Amino acid sequence: MEVINFADRPSLVSRYMMELRDVTVQHDPLRFRTNLDRIGQIMAYEISKRLDYKDTVVDTPLGKCTCQEPAERVVLATILRAGLPFHHGFLNYFDRAENAFVSAYRRYKEKGDTFDVLVEYLASPSLEGKTLVLVDPMLATGSSMELAYRALLTKGTPAKIHVASVIASRLGVDYVKEHFPADTVLWCGAIDEEVNAHSYIVPGLGDAGDLAYGEKE
Repeated sequence: MEVINFADRPSLVSRYMMELRDVTVQHDPLRFRTNLDRIGQIMAYEISKRLDYKDTVVDTPLGKCTCQEPAERVVLATILRAGLPFHHGFLNYFDRAENAFVSAYRRYKEKGDTFDVLVEYLASPSLEGKTLVLVDPMLATGSSMELAYRALLTKGTPAKIHVASVIASRLGVDYVKEHFPADTVLWCGAIDEEVNAHSYIVPGLGDAGDLAYGEKE
């Protein structure tokens, strides 16, 4: 599996990542969502370079011009709720993509830090033969990403798969390598080395859903 870590080659993503992590900036939910959106746009542009294209002839005011457009049908899939602003960034660029949404959440057990990941909702077009771009800001253990992927497979088998996260843990990266097809491409804004007892990425940035939309009970 190919893993692209944007932190390996500093770019504007590095600035947006810094603001996402900074507790002095995190008090501004609009700024937080905007930075997720921006990183999604940049990743979408990079992924677009991997697509197949076809020639299309268009009429201009002065004649005909041969242009190129994607030959692949793209489906953008997102895990609710933290994935929404990240998804929006991708959709700004893949504006003709179909969209899929999966509700996956942690249900903690009564004692300790162990939890089950549950999928309760799925809305998706057919994925058969299409290019699946599965996005979620945080790739901690990888279990939510895998369950979302398994749920999506009930809608068909994609021809290509891209997985995108803003911050991944080394554990999550290894998990995706083990549980996704070998030709999957994994895109990460940064890869952190640790996951704590609560399965949060360290240093990470905290709870992306709460920072984007407010705390939940």
